Amino acid sequence: MAFRWSVVHGGKAPPPGEVVRPDERLSWPRTIGLGAQHVVAMFGATFVFPLIMGLNPQLAIMMSGIATIIFLLIVSGKVPSYLGTSASFVGGVAAIRAQGGDSAEVTGAILVAGVVLALVGVLIHFVGSRAIYSVLPPVVTGAVVMLIGFNLAPVVAGTYWPQDQWIALITMLFVIVVAVGVRGFLGRIAIFLALLFGYALSWVFDRIFGQITSYDAAAAKETTHWRVNWDGVQSADWIGFPPHTSGDVVGWHTPTFSITAILLVLPAVIALIAENAGHVKAVAEMTGDDLDPVMGRAIAGDGVGTVLASAVGGSPTTTYAENIGVMAATRVYSTAAYYVAAIVAILFGFSPKFGAVVSATPGGVLGGITVVLYGMIGLLGAKIWKENRVDFANPINLVPAAAGIIIGIGGVSLVFTDDFSLSGIALGTIVTVAGFHLAKAIAPPHLKELWLAEQRPSRTPDDEGATETAAGKDAGGAVLVVDEPGAYKEP
Repeated sequence: MAFRWSVVHGGKAPPPGEVVRPDERLSWPRTIGLGAQHVVAMFGATFVFPLIMGLNPQLAIMMSGIATIIFLLIVSGKVPSYLGTSASFVGGVAAIRAQGGDSAEVTGAILVAGVVLALVGVLIHFVGSRAIYSVLPPVVTGAVVMLIGFNLAPVVAGTYWPQDQWIALITMLFVIVVAVGVRGFLGRIAIFLALLFGYALSWVFDRIFGQITSYDAAAAKETTHWRVNWDGVQSADWIGFPPHTSGDVVGWHTPTFSITAILLVLPAVIALIAENAGHVKAVAEMTGDDLDPVMGRAIAGDGVGTVLASAVGGSPTTTYAENIGVMAATRVYSTAAYYVAAIVAILFGFSPKFGAVVSATPGGVLGGITVVLYGMIGLLGAKIWKENRVDFANPINLVPAAAGIIIGIGGVSLVFTDDFSLSGIALGTIVTVAGFHLAKAIAPPHLKELWLAEQRPSRTPDDEGATETAAGKDAGGAVLVVDEPGAYKEP
């Protein structure tokens, strides 16, 4: 991998109809500005998810920069992307902590999931991306993503919203207004802006209404406290490494491994496969490059990033749609900008004071943001179904997905011994995947034919001779591609 990029368009913004390809760049001042823009785009979610998983946000931002560099090296600079904190693990982590698991067990389980994801990426690299579709068709990936998201509803209702319901409500409305009503880059960073807005509003409420008596997540009980508490910020150093885990302070640490915890987070691998594949497809559409040959490397790169981050107690990683949105808006796909973004993130990771500011985010603010984020994760599953035209009139699709989703969201348990049981997301995922393949195996011929017909993209006479992608940009591993008239393949 050569760290050399060709300067194009005189180093200035690309003219209408032109783009800056991954192996090209603008002038360094403009490239640095774009890199900083990518950092802002991923800030909100990258910091929110470590907070709600009980991990250190300063360490998360540092490791996200390192993971991004590793990812770019693994894909040889062909897939421009930033690896921020993954939301797919939040449900499993919540389940681990609900069973009394600590941060070391959390990161140990995430590390194993990262290894599995990396191995899946290697497998896909050698056998082809069609392997994704064969094992995880759209009905399965959609159902798993949905149950991961909706399984988190009790976390919002029981942990974050009660800390300050009015701040939560106003912050939630702010997210909706900005995400929907504001165009361009600001609309894409609605979560980051909501963090700033909610933080400032909480400070104003403290000045006007005084302390609040409500559930305090830190004390795990109802107390009277300030919404914004900067005691930790004032004592934090400006420059230094993230802290070591000690007492109530969560920082870098060595993971430990628990079979129960591992099973709770493994379903996230399915969501990450779909997410990464969808992002690679999206970038391919925007750049016009055939990125299928590097699909496996991209998935493996995400897995390696997650392993490295969790090995020191950091947060899991994934490619970020927010940054893909920035590329779509600027038409600049240069990996140079992502290296800049990664370096900036690493520098932020060396500021304990910055991490303390993020850690002091009021619970009510997180309540307003997570109620939207968790719902969006769940509805992404419905989006996968819609874009792939999953037919729920066919019981091959309907019955396994229905059973798995209810088990996952409802927290149904299957007890094997006093020390081991499967429940919630883990059990729901197993039922969905195994149930689908069982249903497909025993279904009568006419239902199998209907299911196969559902997989073939509909074509019109105008499409004759054209290459098309049947599913949307974020459909994940379930994308079906028509290469020539009348031909169809499972990538």
